[in-house]
Amino acid sequence: MRNLKLLRTQEYGPIQALGSPQHFCLRGDRETVLIGSEYGILELDLVTQQVINEISLTVGGFLSEDGSGHIVGIEDLPDQESVCIATAAGDIILCNLSTKQLECVGSVDSGLTTMSWSPDQELVLLVTGQQTLIMMTKDFEPITESHIHQDDFGEGKFIGLGWGKKETQFHGSEGKQAAHRKQMEVLLASPWDDGRPRVTWRGDGQFVAVGAICLETGARKVRVWSRELVLQSTSEPVSGLEQALAWKPSGSLIASTQEKPNKHDIVFFEKNGLLHGEFTLSFQKGQVKVNELLWNSDSTVLAVWLEDLQNKNCSKPSTYVQLWTTGNYHWYLKQSLHFGSSKRSQLALLLWDSEIPYRLHVLCRGWRYLCYDWHWSTDRSTGEESCHSASVAVIDGDKVLVTAFQHAMVPPPMCTFQLQLPQAVNQVMFHNDPWTSRDLAIFDADNRISVYRYGECTVQDSSVKLGALGGSGFKAAVETPHLVKTYRVDLGCCEDGEVNPLKLRLLTWLQDDTFLAVSQGKLVSQSILHHLNVAPSSAGATVEEEGILDLGYSVSVDGEVISLCYSPKTKTVALELADGQILKYLWGMYVPADVTEFRKSLLLPPCHDLLECDAILGLSDRCRFFINDIEVASNITSFVTYDEFLLVTTHSHTCQCLSLKDALVKGLQTSESGIPNSESLRKVERGSRVVTVIPQDTKLVLQMPRGNLETIHHRVLVLAQIRKWLDRLMFREAFECMRKLRINLNLLYDHNPKVFLENVETFIKQIDSVNYINLFFTELKDEDFTKTMYPSPVGSTVQPVLCPTQKKVDLVCDAMRAAMEKINPHKYCLSILTSYVKKSTPELEVALQKVHELRGHGALPFLSLFAEAALKYLLFLVDVNELYDHSLGTYDFDLVIMVAEKSQKDPKEYLPFLNALRKMETNYQRYTIDKHLKRYKKALYHLSKCGSEHFSEFLNLVKDQNLYNEALHLLPDQPDISIAYGEHLNQKHLYEQAGLIFARCGACERALDAFLSSGSWQQALCMVSQLDYAPNKFASLVKSMAGKLIEQRRHAEAAVLLEQYTQDYEEAVLQLLDGALWEEALRLIYKYSRQDILETNFRPAILEAQKNHLVFLNSQQTTFACYKKRLLVVRELKDQARHGLLDDEVARCPESDLLSETGSVMMASDASSKYSHSNSRISVCSSKNRRKAERKRHSLKEGSPLEDIALMEALGDIVRVTDALKGEVHSLLKELVLFGYDAQARELQQVLEEALQLMERSLPEIWNLDLKLTSVNPILGPHSTANSIMAAYQQQRMTAPVVQDPELLTPPKLNKSLQWKLSLLQ
Repeated sequence: MRNLKLLRTQEYGPIQALGSPQHFCLRGDRETVLIGSEYGILELDLVTQQVINEISLTVGGFLSEDGSGHIVGIEDLPDQESVCIATAAGDIILCNLSTKQLECVGSVDSGLTTMSWSPDQELVLLVTGQQTLIMMTKDFEPITESHIHQDDFGEGKFIGLGWGKKETQFHGSEGKQAAHRKQMEVLLASPWDDGRPRVTWRGDGQFVAVGAICLETGARKVRVWSRELVLQSTSEPVSGLEQALAWKPSGSLIASTQEKPNKHDIVFFEKNGLLHGEFTLSFQKGQVKVNELLWNSDSTVLAVWLEDLQNKNCSKPSTYVQLWTTGNYHWYLKQSLHFGSSKRSQLALLLWDSEIPYRLHVLCRGWRYLCYDWHWSTDRSTGEESCHSASVAVIDGDKVLVTAFQHAMVPPPMCTFQLQLPQAVNQVMFHNDPWTSRDLAIFDADNRISVYRYGECTVQDSSVKLGALGGSGFKAAVETPHLVKTYRVDLGCCEDGEVNPLKLRLLTWLQDDTFLAVSQGKLVSQSILHHLNVAPSSAGATVEEEGILDLGYSVSVDGEVISLCYSPKTKTVALELADGQILKYLWGMYVPADVTEFRKSLLLPPCHDLLECDAILGLSDRCRFFINDIEVASNITSFVTYDEFLLVTTHSHTCQCLSLKDALVKGLQTSESGIPNSESLRKVERGSRVVTVIPQDTKLVLQMPRGNLETIHHRVLVLAQIRKWLDRLMFREAFECMRKLRINLNLLYDHNPKVFLENVETFIKQIDSVNYINLFFTELKDEDFTKTMYPSPVGSTVQPVLCPTQKKVDLVCDAMRAAMEKINPHKYCLSILTSYVKKSTPELEVALQKVHELRGHGALPFLSLFAEAALKYLLFLVDVNELYDHSLGTYDFDLVIMVAEKSQKDPKEYLPFLNALRKMETNYQRYTIDKHLKRYKKALYHLSKCGSEHFSEFLNLVKDQNLYNEALHLLPDQPDISIAYGEHLNQKHLYEQAGLIFARCGACERALDAFLSSGSWQQALCMVSQLDYAPNKFASLVKSMAGKLIEQRRHAEAAVLLEQYTQDYEEAVLQLLDGALWEEALRLIYKYSRQDILETNFRPAILEAQKNHLVFLNSQQTTFACYKKRLLVVRELKDQARHGLLDDEVARCPESDLLSETGSVMMASDASSKYSHSNSRISVCSSKNRRKAERKRHSLKEGSPLEDIALMEALGDIVRVTDALKGEVHSLLKELVLFGYDAQARELQQVLEEALQLMERSLPEIWNLDLKLTSVNPILGPHSTANSIMAAYQQQRMTAPVVQDPELLTPPKLNKSLQWKLSLLQ
């Protein structure tokens, strides 16, 4: 659904030369044109518009001086730095343009009619005057010669197997008489046929087609030859076949023309000579003749050169050029160039550019040279309101096919309606005002602009015809425009009536009565901006009267304007020049403004599609996409902006939708680099292009390469539109869209919880469907989908969470249930039941009670029936057995029977049970039901009300279900419960708590045993005082407790018992010395005057402690240095392994014993896989085994896979243990100094200080910054792929080991706040 839009027109001349142009070719490397005439050739420089070379062929006698000579072919040969010229006299001339030397490389006596070079310029085919073909190499060495007219069909002749004779074939409506009908005679060639053979090569140069008039029949035939000039096929007899012949460069078809009895067609042949398709020209039979057909280089455009036939009515024939394209098996006439009837304006030569596909070169008989550049463009309306129809206009000759995608997706070549114009259309413009963007203006080949507008029209417009959405008696549901006015643009003519058919280009509809157009200036490098205003005399004219558009004020621009776009917001026009510069054109209603530079640094390559929003967006013909002067992507095939979004299609067959508010450049560059995004990126069919976006909808229309349309709902557009609907409280539209496009319905609430809860009644009234409300309930989840599945756009306000203590599902269910009960509880009964069932803790009892209440209204039969339906619905939502249990839990037997009747249960199963329950006392009945339903807490509550006769059953239930706390709450005065609870705690080894329970209920003996078992000697002494123990028994008990405390290394507490309760002072001092409590021991010695202990025990004890500390510290230093050295070696080996200096598999080879050092380079991931098999049983074993397995995993054995982790763990333990000695050593140092052992104290202080300094210096080396763990989580997630996860995993295993405890990689902290050293020892 694209049109050819004219980018620029370059006009040169008239060129001062003799004769008339006969042939021309392009020199692409030098940007010049070679033109041949009756007298010679000349070279025209397209940049300077000067003739830089002129070579006469009459001097060498190649052409006649009287001007009767004729050139039949010119070819530029860059490899030979020459130009090959063929004359009708038979001479083949090589001309060196640098030296102007002429060389005749061959001559044909019979003359030449055609010279045609192969596309690769390796071969040249000559057609002689004797109707022979001569194939020669590029060095003009003959390969073979053959006569054009061959009796044989060729090597591709069809093989007949004798099947399907004409007499036995089906002939349709013609009947069997068609089998006996004689074949129609082939008509002779047209009288205006010049009789010259036509030669055309296939794009790859493997085959060449030659069209010539058959000597026998007088009609034209097409023959296909190979490169070796071997005949391949001959076309079937075609009556009225004409001279034009062009092989499609892609190689599929050969185009020609055919005059039929009632029409004039372009026909296509296959390589085998059979017809394959056709389309009809827009002229009547006998009105025009087709001189030539030309395909552009990419086979997308077919140029048809036509000329009026001279007759009584046409004495001055006009010439035309039509550009045809195809899509979806339909041929569209996209451009029509009328060159007028002036002899000097008539076409002489026509040629497509071989390098730029959409550049057409035209040479007129008056030596005027024209060059046109087109590109593909989609003409779409730009309105973003729902009232606009998202119209797209397609040019098809004298018709404009308009498709209103807002109403229906009509595939081309069909349309919603078509506008019939009197002349062929060249350009369509939609109004730039967003409120009237549906209105369109059409510029035709007669330089007239027809304006069509929407609105009330009392008269039916005959030029508007409905397409796919109307006709056949049906009333059209779509609004159509009507013709308001036709305006003529008087362009004026050059001297002698010369006309440039496409003088104006890039027409833009600025305001209701103002158009902007671009034309070429006096120089090729200049452009002129024209303001076309409605003439005052045309303002009040009727529709039938033709108006006039005056060429208002004009502004000259230094440079060739190749694209422009208008911004209705800023009232400015952005102009792009051919050199990539962007200019901003400021203009007012009455006062013309100047063209000022928009941004000096804004230089782009030529961008055909240009769009101005907050920035300049441009797309070049090489798929390079620019935002201002920054190239953000190089694989964009099409783009469109809608609202706040930019939508692009790419060569990687994706459609991306990005927000214009975000970091647009970064977003496109990120997505182009291959990082997928589930929302903004969507796969599409290969070659898809954007057609339009439906305003206020979620539809994006794409067109496939073959022409068919596809509508997609891009997730970003869908979510944006849903958010708009929700902001406007349009819940119905949002719900239906989400349901159709499978968007999670939680977004209805999560988008704005506060607004949703405030408008719950509005939501219910708009949805107005029980099924839809139930669907909403079933999808509810306690999850904020705006943070997980559908993240809010950047810059949007984050909605606060309402009632953070209450779950989302419960909040929504309660709010909606209250609203439905207020609106119509009977209508929304099923939804109300769903709200009870859907809560995080389903309230099935309440739901059942609601059903029971409905069933209880016996006076209203319809409510009873409704209750039955409600019960069936509940059974659909909840399992019948679960519902039966909940109904039983209501203690309502009528409700139980109601549910049981709807279930598959046998009455023999539940009726006896229910009857037995009916006979019980109420509390015991409920106890039985709760126990049956395993609701033991409720059962205990009801049983507690049944009296003392059921206490034994009560106690058994407490013991069986461990309901001691509940039992104590219900019966706090029952000691049996406390004793049972204490025994239970004793069994769980919670002795201290058991002792508290026993003591509270007065069981002192049990409490004493429990406190003794727990080591709570203070509580035990309290219990002993209550039991009145004898002194001997008391002393024995105290000594026993002291012994247990000594076993637990609680020396201070044991000393308190021995001192205060047994008066064994010496033993108390000895226990304090064993616990290194020097100062407390010294206090007791002096308190009880036992100075003898100083010499016998105290002094030896502190000296022995000093020696032990020295030995231990020296051992710790040695071990620390050894582990540190080994750790550095292991790390170095691992670094070497990571850099490829060592092989990971060496550690497992038979020679690994010789390489003990390399055994430790096994990667952590290998270790984890190794141990995951051998220790798979450990996970179900005890915690002791798990700790053992963990120690085994971190083994210090040299060569173990995680040796470095084990070394770090061991080094950390050494540092922590050594640092913990500060307090103990400080106390010992004071006692050593006190008793005069200064040397020993100084030695101990020095050794500990050296050890601490060594460890402190080594901390940064052991626990360096490179060891920080990288998080494992980022390699996973919704945007991850198998390749990205594997790459991240491989990188992680090469950089960081797998550590179960991250604290191992954190250096231990030294306690520097403790002042442990004695200054008098320094």
